[in-house]
Amino acid sequence: MSQRTGETEAERHRAKMVNRKAVQDAEVAGKTIEKGLLIVHTGAGKGKSTAAFGLALRMLGRGQRVAVVQFIKGAWHTAERDALQTFGDRLVWHTMGEGFTWETQDRARDVAAAERAWAKARELMDDASFALVILDELNIALRYEYLDLAGVVAALKARRPGLHVAVTGRNAKPELIAAADLVTEMTLIKHHFAAGVKAQPGIEY
Repeated sequence: MSQRTGETEAERHRAKMVNRKAVQDAEVAGKTIEKGLLIVHTGAGKGKSTAAFGLALRMLGRGQRVAVVQFIKGAWHTAERDALQTFGDRLVWHTMGEGFTWETQDRARDVAAAERAWAKARELMDDASFALVILDELNIALRYEYLDLAGVVAALKARRPGLHVAVTGRNAKPELIAAADLVTEMTLIKHHFAAGVKAQPGIEY
C-alpha cells in the first residue's frame, strides 16, 4: 500500500467515525428519562447472579447502598458475599432459601422460606437508603409457584420511583418480563459441567 493510499484510507475512516459519533451523540442526547429500573437476568446459561453482583459492585463503587435477598440458595456459601461485605454496612445480604426443591423435598417448607424472603425483600425495597435490591433466584420461586406471581409483579411495578431491582433465575415468567425495563437472557452454548468438571471455587462460588 502506497503512502497516499494509506492516507486516503485513514481519512475515510476518520470521516466515517465522525459521522458515527454524531449519530451516537444525537441518540444519547435524546434519552432524557431517569428512573429506577426493573432488571431481569434469565436463561439457561451461566452468569445470571454473577451479572447482578457486578451491578452491585458498580453501585457500591458509586457510594450507594445495596441489598441482596437470596430466595433459593441456602447452605452454599458464595465468595461474592465475602467480597462485597468488605463494603461494610453499605451492603446488606440475606440468604433465606433452604436449597433447591430437590434438596428439601418439602413443598410447604420451600413455600414458607420463599414467603419469608419476599417479606424481607418488600422491607428492603421500602427502605429509601438502598439504591439497588437484588432478588437472587426469585424466578425459581415464581416458577414453582412458591409465591403469588400477580402479587409479586404488582409490588415490583409499584416500587418507589428511584429504586433499581435486579431479579435473577431461569424461566422468568412472561408477566415479569413484560413488567421489566431490561431483560437479558443468558444462552447456554457450552458448559464444562457436561464434560464432568465439578463446581470450583472462584468460578461457581
